[in-house]
Amino acid sequence: MALAATLAAALMVPGFARGMALAPMGDLILIGGLLAVSRFALALAGMDAGTAFGGLGAAREMSFASLAEPAFVLAVMVLAMLAGTTSLDGIGAVLQEGAVGLRVSLGTALLALLAVALAENGRLPVDNPATHLELTMVHEAMLLEASGRHLALWEMQGALRLALWLALLAAVFLPFGTAPAEAGPLGWLLGLAAWALKLGLLAVALAVFETAIAKMRVFRVPEFLGAALLLALLGVVLLFLSTGTA
Repeated sequence: MALAATLAAALMVPGFARGMALAPMGDLILIGGLLAVSRFALALAGMDAGTAFGGLGAAREMSFASLAEPAFVLAVMVLAMLAGTTSLDGIGAVLQEGAVGLRVSLGTALLALLAVALAENGRLPVDNPATHLELTMVHEAMLLEASGRHLALWEMQGALRLALWLALLAAVFLPFGTAPAEAGPLGWLLGLAAWALKLGLLAVALAVFETAIAKMRVFRVPEFLGAALLLALLGVVLLFLSTGTA
């Protein structure tokens, strides 16, 4: 269930070109819902093991999600208000044209989505994917009892989720180089090269960030996600104020 939901969400994220096969279905609200289904399946797996650490990790995952999901929805609201749609393909096209320009609300939405992405993927400073210290684990605590092909599926799902978030951030905030829907094979190749470059830069930025920061205490994570929620809310308020002034 988790792998299927993540795969379905990843297929809806536009890559190197506009107007891809599943672009009409690529709604940010739908993608967020599929990611929530994946998280729900992971929490069930942790609880199904019947161990103390599995239940501990599931409880922490759900408590963090109660702050991460509203921050995601508010950030989506900012993008929808700017682009006039919740379609990921449409948002990327509007931002690529540059009609929106540089806005403070767009920056706050970016910061909020970056914080949510770190929490969703269990990366530093929210979680350490390489740790096996029982009292600090979140994601790994739910997979302690998994092994063999089941563990391989969970690891595949985690890698796909990270790639999905990198592609989503690139599609919205780095839309340059994306080939238009009517582009031919040459345009697709150029778009594919630009897409690979963007994902590579984001992956390197993540690696550099994780080498320069330490994991925060579990009790500080709600404050971290709460700040992301407030940033997204600030973006919505700023857009409302600018619309009312106009």
